[in-house]
Amino acid sequence: MAPGAAVIGGVVAWIAGSAAGQATLRYAVTALAILMFLLALRRSGERAGRMAEKLEAMEKAHEIQRRMLQAAARRPRDHHELAERLRGGRF
Repeated sequence: MAPGAAVIGGVVAWIAGSAAGQATLRYAVTALAILMFLLALRRSGERAGRMAEKLEAMEKAHEIQRRMLQAAARRPRDHHELAERLRGGRF
């Protein structure tokens, strides 16, 4: 038997056989559950941050596109209308 296996076997026997070992195991499992919860919370926060940045970029792009469409709606329809606007000083 390898020396590491004997150490692991001794630790497992201590945990299973003593009240202190069982209390230590309970605390270790509780700490592990809390750690996993905090890591999942952090990950979901990062994901929400990325989605908020993406939404902000999309809103900015839509605003720019809306302005472009409004400008296109106000443009002269042909060269005659353009000439009239230039003569009238409205361009």
